[in-house]
Amino acid sequence: MFQLYAYWISTALLCLLYMASAATYVVKTNWVRQALTELGYPGYLIPILTTVKILAVAAIVSRINVALSDLAYAGMFYHLLLSASAHLNARKPGGALPAAAGLVLLIASFMTQNAARELASPYAPAAVEHQVVN
Repeated sequence: MFQLYAYWISTALLCLLYMASAATYVVKTNWVRQALTELGYPGYLIPILTTVKILAVAAIVSRINVALSDLAYAGMFYHLLLSASAHLNARKPGGALPAAAGLVLLIASFMTQNAARELASPYAPAAVEHQVVN
């Protein structure tokens, strides 16, 4: 039961983080463009990242295809690692905190997904069933 709650809470928070980020990219485009430029990235990444973030959330929440869901987890993992790395490299460690929180949520969601979903991922640990022995 703990794994079920851990999955849904971590997944909801991870998806909320990604959707808030995508919304920020849409609402504050100029601010995001300036922030990306300070990190050394081109501004044309904004619509690409916005689209990919929304699609990753849709793939994980809908889980139409397990392989696509696992690919979304992998993409989020690399995105969060690169985001944290870029902020640390630019000597802005405060900007790496959302990425670090996202990594924790991502790992928790990925590791507990088989306990909550009917179709199991071959890459996540199998759900553990506890038996009560009298």
